Amino acid sequence: MKAAVTAHPSYIVSEIDPRLYGSFIEHLGRAVYTGIYEPGHPTADANGMRQDVIDLVKELNVPIVRYPGGNFVSAYNWEDGVGPKEERPVRLDLAWHTSESNEVGLHEFADWCASANTEMMLAVNLGSRGLDEARNFLEYTNHPGGSEWSDKRIANGRKEPYNVKLWCLGNEMDGPWQIGHKTADEYGRLAHETAKAMRAFDKSLELVVCGSSNAKMPTYPEWEATVLDHTYNEVDYISLHMYFDNETNDTPNYLAMSEKLDAYIVSVAGVIDYIKAKKRSNKRVYISFDEWNVWYHSKEQDKKILGGNDGWPFAPPLLEDIYNFEDVLQVGLILNTFIRRADVVKIACLAQLVNVIAPIMTVPNGPAWRQTIFYPYFYASIYGRGNALDLKVESPTYNSTVAGDVAYVDVTGVHDTQTSHVTFFAINRHPNDAIETVIDLTGFGAADIIDHQVMTHADLKAVNSSENPFKVAPKKGAGTKMTDGKLSLSLPAYSYQMIRLKL
Repeated sequence: MKAAVTAHPSYIVSEIDPRLYGSFIEHLGRAVYTGIYEPGHPTADANGMRQDVIDLVKELNVPIVRYPGGNFVSAYNWEDGVGPKEERPVRLDLAWHTSESNEVGLHEFADWCASANTEMMLAVNLGSRGLDEARNFLEYTNHPGGSEWSDKRIANGRKEPYNVKLWCLGNEMDGPWQIGHKTADEYGRLAHETAKAMRAFDKSLELVVCGSSNAKMPTYPEWEATVLDHTYNEVDYISLHMYFDNETNDTPNYLAMSEKLDAYIVSVAGVIDYIKAKKRSNKRVYISFDEWNVWYHSKEQDKKILGGNDGWPFAPPLLEDIYNFEDVLQVGLILNTFIRRADVVKIACLAQLVNVIAPIMTVPNGPAWRQTIFYPYFYASIYGRGNALDLKVESPTYNSTVAGDVAYVDVTGVHDTQTSHVTFFAINRHPNDAIETVIDLTGFGAADIIDHQVMTHADLKAVNSSENPFKVAPKKGAGTKMTDGKLSLSLPAYSYQMIRLKL
């Protein structure tokens, strides 16, 4: 089988916003406690944060981390997480049926972000709370001093404001499972007034309004149209969420799901354009895809806790999916979709970062290790920065139950004009056949192959573990050639590849 790709520096989709490779930490399961924070751990720093986890996050070069939720934020009192730790209340978290000690709050998370070289993306509670709590949280976080809430921050040990620019106006407010769930009109009005108040404090803030929590919601896409009708002139992004599963154990169908993701993005972009035209606006609202990942491996084992049958445990193992090689291909396909849609998707957050459906796992008082999905996320984050190329791809296709004419070869290209590099991320969806692929780069001039990484495995269900952390890992590619401006390579069946060239 053969595929052909044409790339040219003049044909680009958009410059990629680095925040496309963001992530997410929620007060859920072991994401915080024994995830990023474990004071008794051998690697713990002076703040009780695990240095081994910080090192892995820095390795991923995560630009932003969304916090503190997620479903958790819809009944969260941000004030519980500031002030002396010994005075902070223990709360019952209704979202995940657990206990929250509030030992980690804004200050601790901000210090962790500084250590991990990442920025905060904060969410306000528009479920059980509202406008006043949001503006107070903003004042506490960003005002230099001389006001009630900023002076409380200073009294709590932080003189300089945190200057957080990116704020989420609640979480998944379309979902009936959400504490404080609202109709589109109810939420749209509240989000508009909250955004207006936050902008009265600082016009330069970037605000994210809640879109649909998934494309199967009965209110989608009317939710987006109604909410944006209320908020279009006050917000910068609308959020989308999507999770992927292979509960039917149908790999070709599973690997076609990124086509549904693409259709989801295109549909919401159309709604944005509709409201923009309706408002006669010159402003452009973009998409923040601030929750996405594979999530299904752990659902059965989580039922006892989430059903309330295990009391109110503190930081129990929840949503601890152990990812396999098949999930490497899926995550690579998702990231490729975001790169191809970089003109409208400016922010995305892998949900989540540590322990909870995460690329990084930890053992309490033990090691931290890389899950299989760590690697496609790593390669995209490190090398997927620059201009997303508008590629012409000719590939054999197949049909699935979720989409027709699914290309066996899924490939994206990124041109970093500052460093004169071009990087390609390629996935072969074919279960049996290698696909000989030629990428025409004649428009770029001379180019040398400087790195080629391949991920394949004989067992689609192979996983990494703390005992065997590199069972599924990249290997150096071979056989790739650059001849007369054309890159020739073989994509093995069910494989992920990263190819990097220096111009």
